[in-house]
Amino acid sequence: MKVTKIAVLLTTFNRVSKTLSCLNSLRNQQLPPGVELEVFLTDDASADGTADAVKRDFPATHVFQGTGSLYWAGGMRETWKQARLHTPDYYLLVNDDTLLNRDAIALLLRSSAAGTPDICIGSTQDDASEQISYGGWKVSTPKRWKSERVHSNTEYLDCDFGNANIMLISKQVVDSIGILADHFTHSLADYDYTLRAKKAGFTVTVAPGFLGSCIDDHGNNWKSANTTFKERVQYLKSPKGLAYKEYLRFIKDHFPLSYPSAFVKLWMKTFFPFIWDRLKK
Repeated sequence: MKVTKIAVLLTTFNRVSKTLSCLNSLRNQQLPPGVELEVFLTDDASADGTADAVKRDFPATHVFQGTGSLYWAGGMRETWKQARLHTPDYYLLVNDDTLLNRDAIALLLRSSAAGTPDICIGSTQDDASEQISYGGWKVSTPKRWKSERVHSNTEYLDCDFGNANIMLISKQVVDSIGILADHFTHSLADYDYTLRAKKAGFTVTVAPGFLGSCIDDHGNNWKSANTTFKERVQYLKSPKGLAYKEYLRFIKDHFPLSYPSAFVKLWMKTFFPFIWDRLKK
Protein backbone atom coordinates (compact mmCIF):
# COMPACT_ATOMS: atom_id res chain seq x y z
CA MET A 1 0.00 0.00 0.00
CA LYS A 2 1.30 3.42 -0.97
CA VAL A 3 1.81 5.69 2.01
CA THR A 4 0.39 9.22 1.76
CA LYS A 5 2.46 11.60 3.84
CA ILE A 6 0.95 14.80 5.22
CA ALA A 7 3.13 17.45 6.83
CA VAL A 8 1.13 19.44 9.40
CA LEU A 9 2.35 23.03 9.74
CA LEU A 10 1.87 25.23 12.81
CA THR A 11 3.36 28.30 14.42
CA THR A 12 2.79 29.20 18.07
CA PHE A 13 3.20 32.10 20.45
CA ASN A 14 2.21 32.18 24.12
CA ARG A 15 -0.95 30.07 24.16
CA VAL A 16 0.29 26.76 25.40
CA SER A 17 -3.07 25.28 26.42
CA LYS A 18 -4.66 25.99 23.05
CA THR A 19 -1.61 24.62 21.24
CA LEU A 20 -1.69 21.37 23.19
CA SER A 21 -5.43 20.99 22.59
CA CYS A 22 -4.92 21.52 18.87
CA LEU A 23 -2.15 18.91 18.74
CA ASN A 24 -4.33 16.49 20.66
CA SER A 25 -7.08 16.91 18.08
CA LEU A 26 -4.53 16.04 15.40
CA ARG A 27 -3.39 12.98 17.32
CA ASN A 28 -7.01 11.78 17.52
CA GLN A 29 -7.66 11.95 13.79
CA GLN A 30 -9.40 8.97 12.19
CA LEU A 31 -7.06 8.67 9.24
CA PRO A 32 -7.74 6.60 6.11
CA PRO A 33 -5.49 3.54 5.67
CA GLY A 34 -2.00 4.41 4.48
CA VAL A 35 -2.12 8.06 5.60
CA GLU A 36 0.62 9.30 7.93
CA LEU A 37 0.95 12.66 9.70
CA GLU A 38 4.20 14.39 10.59
CA VAL A 39 3.87 17.56 12.62
CA PHE A 40 6.19 20.57 12.22
CA LEU A 41 5.92 23.53 14.59
CA THR A 42 7.79 26.81 14.99
CA ASP A 43 7.48 28.37 18.44
CA ASP A 44 8.21 32.08 18.21
CA ALA A 45 10.06 32.41 21.53
CA SER A 46 6.99 31.89 23.72
CA ALA A 47 7.44 32.84 27.37
CA ASP A 48 4.81 30.39 28.61
CA GLY A 49 6.76 27.19 27.99
CA THR A 50 4.95 26.20 24.79
CA ALA A 51 7.98 24.58 23.15
CA ASP A 52 8.87 22.48 26.20
CA ALA A 53 5.25 21.41 26.69
CA VAL A 54 4.99 20.28 23.07
CA LYS A 55 8.24 18.33 23.30
CA ARG A 56 7.00 16.67 26.50
CA ASP A 57 3.47 15.75 25.40
CA PHE A 58 4.08 15.25 21.67
CA PRO A 59 7.70 14.08 21.36
CA ALA A 60 7.36 13.15 17.69
CA THR A 61 6.67 16.78 16.75
CA HIS A 62 9.48 18.65 15.00
CA VAL A 63 9.88 21.84 17.05
CA PHE A 64 11.83 24.84 15.78
CA GLN A 65 12.65 28.10 17.55
CA GLY A 66 11.66 31.51 16.21
CA THR A 67 13.14 34.92 16.86
CA GLY A 68 10.19 36.32 18.79
CA SER A 69 9.15 38.60 15.93
CA LEU A 70 7.96 36.22 13.23
CA TYR A 71 4.21 36.73 13.65
CA TRP A 72 1.85 34.24 11.93
CA ALA A 73 3.03 34.39 8.33
CA GLY A 74 6.71 34.49 9.27
CA GLY A 75 6.35 31.55 11.64
CA MET A 76 4.45 29.50 9.08
CA ARG A 77 7.11 30.19 6.44
CA GLU A 78 9.83 28.90 8.77
CA THR A 79 7.80 25.78 9.51
CA TRP A 80 7.04 25.23 5.83
CA LYS A 81 10.69 25.48 4.82
CA GLN A 82 11.58 22.75 7.28
CA ALA A 83 8.69 20.51 6.25
CA ARG A 84 9.60 20.70 2.54
CA LEU A 85 12.84 18.91 3.29
CA HIS A 86 10.76 15.80 4.13
CA THR A 87 9.01 15.78 0.70
CA PRO A 88 5.43 15.06 1.84
CA ASP A 89 2.49 14.54 -0.52
CA TYR A 90 0.41 17.21 1.19
CA TYR A 91 0.84 20.14 3.54
CA LEU A 92 -1.85 20.79 6.14
CA LEU A 93 -1.85 24.34 7.50
CA VAL A 94 -3.50 24.58 10.91
CA ASN A 95 -3.94 27.46 13.36
CA ASP A 96 -2.95 26.42 16.85
CA ASP A 97 -6.23 27.74 18.30
CA THR A 98 -8.23 25.37 16.08
CA LEU A 99 -9.68 22.06 17.23
CA LEU A 100 -10.13 19.60 14.37
CA ASN A 101 -13.01 17.15 14.26
CA ARG A 102 -11.89 13.53 14.22
CA ASP A 103 -12.82 13.10 10.53
CA ALA A 104 -11.41 16.45 9.36
CA ILE A 105 -8.37 15.16 7.48
CA ALA A 106 -10.31 12.27 5.97
CA LEU A 107 -12.84 14.74 4.55
CA LEU A 108 -10.09 16.98 3.19
CA LEU A 109 -8.45 14.04 1.44
CA ARG A 110 -11.79 12.87 0.06
CA SER A 111 -11.93 16.05 -1.98
CA SER A 112 -8.98 14.80 -4.02
CA ALA A 113 -10.76 11.56 -4.80
CA ALA A 114 -13.87 13.52 -5.75
CA GLY A 115 -12.20 15.74 -8.31
CA THR A 116 -8.48 16.27 -7.61
CA PRO A 117 -8.67 19.75 -6.10
CA ASP A 118 -5.27 21.14 -5.29
CA ILE A 119 -6.25 23.08 -2.17
CA CYS A 120 -9.09 22.11 0.15
CA ILE A 121 -10.25 24.38 2.97
CA GLY A 122 -12.06 23.24 6.09
CA SER A 123 -14.60 25.65 7.56
CA THR A 124 -14.59 26.21 11.31
CA GLN A 125 -17.41 27.07 13.67
CA ASP A 126 -17.38 29.49 16.57
CA ASP A 127 -18.90 27.36 19.32
CA ALA A 128 -20.13 30.39 21.25
CA SER A 129 -22.16 31.88 18.39
CA GLU A 130 -22.61 28.61 16.46
CA GLN A 131 -21.75 30.60 13.34
CA ILE A 132 -19.03 30.01 10.76
CA SER A 133 -15.80 31.66 11.87
CA TYR A 134 -13.28 30.83 9.12
CA GLY A 135 -13.43 29.16 5.72
CA GLY A 136 -13.61 29.96 2.01
CA TRP A 137 -14.74 32.95 -0.03
CA LYS A 138 -15.84 33.59 -3.60
CA VAL A 139 -14.97 36.83 -5.39
CA SER A 140 -18.26 38.43 -6.46
CA THR A 141 -16.84 41.22 -8.61
CA PRO A 142 -13.68 40.65 -10.70
CA LYS A 143 -10.71 42.84 -9.73
CA ARG A 144 -12.69 44.38 -6.86
CA TRP A 145 -12.38 43.49 -3.16
CA LYS A 146 -15.91 42.17 -2.89
CA SER A 147 -16.63 38.60 -1.86
CA GLU A 148 -19.20 36.26 -0.34
CA ARG A 149 -18.87 33.30 1.99
CA VAL A 150 -18.80 29.81 0.48
CA HIS A 151 -20.21 26.99 2.60
CA SER A 152 -22.37 23.90 2.18
CA ASN A 153 -23.35 21.15 4.57
CA THR A 154 -23.30 18.50 1.84
CA GLU A 155 -21.08 19.50 -1.10
CA TYR A 156 -17.50 20.40 -1.95
CA LEU A 157 -17.73 23.90 -3.40
CA ASP A 158 -15.31 25.90 -5.51
CA CYS A 159 -13.93 29.11 -3.99
CA ASP A 160 -11.32 31.77 -4.76
CA PHE A 161 -9.54 32.32 -1.45
CA GLY A 162 -9.74 31.28 2.16
CA ASN A 163 -8.38 31.09 5.68
CA ALA A 164 -5.58 28.70 6.62
CA ASN A 165 -7.10 27.67 9.94
CA ILE A 166 -7.58 24.30 8.23
CA MET A 167 -6.13 24.12 4.72
CA LEU A 168 -4.79 21.10 2.83
CA ILE A 169 -2.39 21.87 -0.03
CA SER A 170 -1.02 19.34 -2.50
CA LYS A 171 2.68 18.99 -3.25
CA GLN A 172 2.00 20.02 -6.85
CA VAL A 173 0.80 23.46 -5.78
CA VAL A 174 3.84 24.04 -3.57
CA ASP A 175 6.24 22.85 -6.26
CA SER A 176 4.66 25.37 -8.64
CA ILE A 177 4.09 28.55 -6.59
CA GLY A 178 6.18 27.96 -3.47
CA ILE A 179 5.05 28.88 0.03
CA LEU A 180 3.58 31.99 1.68
CA ALA A 181 4.89 35.22 0.16
CA ASP A 182 7.74 36.92 2.01
CA HIS A 183 6.13 40.38 1.98
CA PHE A 184 3.38 39.39 4.43
CA THR A 185 4.22 39.57 8.12
CA HIS A 186 1.05 38.32 9.77
CA SER A 187 -2.33 38.35 8.05
CA LEU A 188 -3.44 38.19 4.38
CA ALA A 189 -0.77 35.62 3.50
CA ASP A 190 -3.32 32.81 3.27
CA TYR A 191 -5.70 34.91 1.14
CA ASP A 192 -2.82 35.84 -1.15
CA TYR A 193 -1.65 32.22 -1.42
CA THR A 194 -5.01 30.83 -2.47
CA LEU A 195 -5.59 33.65 -4.95
CA ARG A 196 -2.16 33.03 -6.49
CA ALA A 197 -2.93 29.31 -6.73
CA LYS A 198 -6.14 30.08 -8.61
CA LYS A 199 -4.29 32.36 -11.00
CA ALA A 200 -1.78 29.57 -11.61
CA GLY A 201 -4.60 27.27 -12.70
CA PHE A 202 -5.06 25.21 -9.53
CA THR A 203 -8.42 24.47 -7.93
CA VAL A 204 -9.47 25.65 -4.48
CA THR A 205 -12.45 24.04 -2.77
CA VAL A 206 -14.26 24.15 0.56
CA ALA A 207 -15.13 20.86 2.24
CA PRO A 208 -18.75 20.36 3.38
CA GLY A 209 -19.90 21.06 6.90
CA PHE A 210 -17.59 22.15 9.70
CA LEU A 211 -14.22 20.42 10.08
CA GLY A 212 -13.36 22.02 13.39
CA SER A 213 -13.99 24.84 15.82
CA CYS A 214 -12.21 28.15 16.27
CA ILE A 215 -13.25 31.40 17.90
CA ASP A 216 -13.36 34.43 15.63
CA ASP A 217 -11.30 36.76 17.83
CA HIS A 218 -10.37 39.46 15.34
CA GLY A 219 -12.85 42.06 16.60
CA ASN A 220 -13.02 45.52 14.99
CA ASN A 221 -10.48 46.39 12.31
CA TRP A 222 -10.06 49.96 13.50
CA LYS A 223 -9.20 51.81 16.70
CA SER A 224 -12.11 53.71 18.22
CA ALA A 225 -12.32 57.47 18.62
CA ASN A 226 -11.50 57.00 22.31
CA THR A 227 -7.87 56.30 21.39
CA THR A 228 -5.23 58.90 20.60
CA PHE A 229 -4.21 59.76 17.04
CA LYS A 230 -0.74 58.34 17.75
CA GLU A 231 -2.29 55.01 18.79
CA ARG A 232 -4.39 54.95 15.62
CA VAL A 233 -1.38 55.58 13.40
CA GLN A 234 0.50 52.78 15.16
CA TYR A 235 -2.45 50.48 14.55
CA LEU A 236 -2.55 51.56 10.89
CA LYS A 237 1.04 50.41 10.42
CA SER A 238 1.04 47.40 12.77
CA PRO A 239 1.24 43.88 11.26
CA LYS A 240 -1.55 42.85 13.65
CA GLY A 241 -3.52 46.01 12.90
CA LEU A 242 -4.35 47.39 9.47
CA ALA A 243 -0.89 46.49 8.06
CA TYR A 244 -1.01 49.57 5.80
CA LYS A 245 1.69 48.76 3.22
CA GLU A 246 0.99 45.03 3.08
CA TYR A 247 -2.76 45.51 2.73
CA LEU A 248 -2.39 48.01 -0.11
CA ARG A 249 0.03 45.70 -1.91
CA PHE A 250 -2.45 42.85 -1.54
CA ILE A 251 -5.23 45.00 -3.01
CA LYS A 252 -3.00 46.21 -5.85
CA ASP A 253 -1.96 42.64 -6.73
CA HIS A 254 -5.42 41.07 -6.69
CA PHE A 255 -8.12 43.76 -6.70
CA PRO A 256 -6.63 46.81 -8.45
CA LEU A 257 -10.00 48.48 -9.07
CA SER A 258 -10.48 48.70 -5.30
CA TYR A 259 -7.11 50.33 -4.63
CA PRO A 260 -8.34 53.97 -4.47
CA SER A 261 -11.21 53.16 -2.10
CA ALA A 262 -8.98 50.93 0.04
CA PHE A 263 -6.43 53.73 0.41
CA VAL A 264 -9.12 56.23 1.42
CA LYS A 265 -10.75 53.84 3.94
CA LEU A 266 -7.46 53.14 5.70
CA TRP A 267 -6.88 56.83 6.34
CA MET A 268 -10.54 57.51 7.12
CA LYS A 269 -10.40 54.87 9.86
CA THR A 270 -7.30 56.59 11.22
CA PHE A 271 -8.46 60.21 11.04
CA PHE A 272 -12.22 59.77 11.55
CA PRO A 273 -12.82 56.52 13.48
CA PHE A 274 -16.07 57.90 14.96
CA ILE A 275 -17.70 57.13 11.60
CA TRP A 276 -16.99 53.42 12.03
CA ASP A 277 -17.91 53.62 15.71
CA ARG A 278 -21.37 54.88 14.74
CA LEU A 279 -21.80 52.44 11.86
CA LYS A 280 -20.92 49.54 14.15
CA LYS A 281 -23.56 50.58 16.68
